[in-house]
Amino acid sequence: MKHFLPADILLPKKDFETWSVVACDQYTSEPDYWHDVEETVGDKPSALHIILPEIYLSADNSARIEKINANMQAYLDGDVFDVYENSMIYVERESNNTVRRGIVGMIDLEDYDYTKGSHALIRATEATVLERIPPRVQIRKDAPLEMPHILLLIDDPALSVIEPLAEKKDGFDRAYGFELMKNGGHIDGFFLPAEVQEKVQNALEALIADQDDKLLFAVGDGNHSLATAKECYNATKNPLARYALVEIVNIHDQSIEFEPIYRVLFNVDRNDFMTKFIRYTEENGGDSTQRFTVIDKDKETEVAVKATAKLPVGTLQTFIDGYMKDNPDVRIDYIHGTEVTRNLCKEDKTLGFIFEGMGKEDLFPAIVADGSLPRKTFSMGHAEDKRYYIEARKIK
Repeated sequence: MKHFLPADILLPKKDFETWSVVACDQYTSEPDYWHDVEETVGDKPSALHIILPEIYLSADNSARIEKINANMQAYLDGDVFDVYENSMIYVERESNNTVRRGIVGMIDLEDYDYTKGSHALIRATEATVLERIPPRVQIRKDAPLEMPHILLLIDDPALSVIEPLAEKKDGFDRAYGFELMKNGGHIDGFFLPAEVQEKVQNALEALIADQDDKLLFAVGDGNHSLATAKECYNATKNPLARYALVEIVNIHDQSIEFEPIYRVLFNVDRNDFMTKFIRYTEENGGDSTQRFTVIDKDKETEVAVKATAKLPVGTLQTFIDGYMKDNPDVRIDYIHGTEVTRNLCKEDKTLGFIFEGMGKEDLFPAIVADGSLPRKTFSMGHAEDKRYYIEARKIK
């Protein structure tokens, strides 16, 4: 049985540069970014018009979602897409002087389980926040299309699955090649012939042939989007919705770097938070210590606390979760990059935390040993390196 499959992939007929936009969960505290994208795209057919950037999420998203679904159907009924049946696309993404290689295809959601401690073939890398799924379900449940910003990681130190395609790409038919907007870099896509698809599938199965715990794919990006796809499939058992379009990448690809995802708290009393945080770690921590850079306007303070979890992010996030339950006016955002974190902390009653992240070589062993990590533990690169929406697939 194969666990990575070709799909009937939809691609826009033209204007890839304005069609393709970055993943909806990026730049959630930077409205100027999304306003810029809106001005760039205008009224042209674009992924922007069929996604809901999370910066616009609200208590009632019904009007936006209705418009998104209408746009999807209009694109399907109009002359927007070409359909490429039984396809996989080899992708090369150039960004920040590196090339990330991947393959777009689909996975069976029956092989995926996001619950902690799962032994499924496809697993979440971080804790799934159940409260974050319902808004996404509202977006997907009536949508006729899906577009992936999901990246699934494989553990292939021998570079046997994806990397050999680089030398063969000149013999493949080109799917696309263009510059991504807003400093996203350049991207090329190539259709894999059927015989090459089969070699990819066999190489993937070989990765887990001798494993007792058969973990083939770990979610690198898009954890909650994949969980949403699973929930929508469970609710309907619609055969098309049983599958999800993804891009697979090798964790050993030289371009992949794990970046910490930092925390910024808004509407928080600094003294109250820090006093209680230090007390919490003193009462619950072990013998080892962890360090945090705490940012309050232009003031940065180095703080060492007793570790209550293996990773600094675990120590901090566990306390933040409890603190926010007792202080519901406090808001949190998860930030990529130290500069953005510092910029967001210039306002009153705002507090930022910078800390050491985990190495990518620790990911697969940690999932097998301990289950999923604390949510928003790591990011694969900066916001502009995230996957852009390009491919689509019908799910109704």
